[in-house]
Amino acid sequence: MRLKLALSFLALLLLVAAWFAFAWRWSYAEGERAGWVQKFSRKGWVCKTWEGELALVSLPGTSTVEKFQFTVHDEAAAQAINKVMGKRVNLHYEQKVGLPGACFGETRHFVTGVTQVDEISLSPGVVVPTPQALPASAPSAPFTP
Repeated sequence: MRLKLALSFLALLLLVAAWFAFAWRWSYAEGERAGWVQKFSRKGWVCKTWEGELALVSLPGTSTVEKFQFTVHDEAAAQAINKVMGKRVNLHYEQKVGLPGACFGETRHFVTGVTQVDEISLSPGVVVPTPQALPASAPSAPFTP
């Protein structure tokens, strides 16, 4: 009787471990989101994860802002996001389902990569170039009132 109970418990434990391994490696969806990272911090009591918020704007000049909440586990991706804070970026993400608990992150969207975007696409073939920042050593024009 004890052996059956122990084997049943071990089988259940292995089944749960297999589910977590499957859910962690399999992605329900993956894609790209473009916008500006406006919030990014390392959170958690025991399990620390990077949690962020991307402001999505459908067209320049519109006031409608949608927010995309995301989680980052990879330290290299987190550092790359920190370097492009305040700039327009594309975030590559994977959506994972079936991961219970906060140790995996606060969201289901896990960012795996980031690229900085230099122009804003309005439609295929129509782009709005972003202004280039002046180098710190570039002289500015004198101010005359």
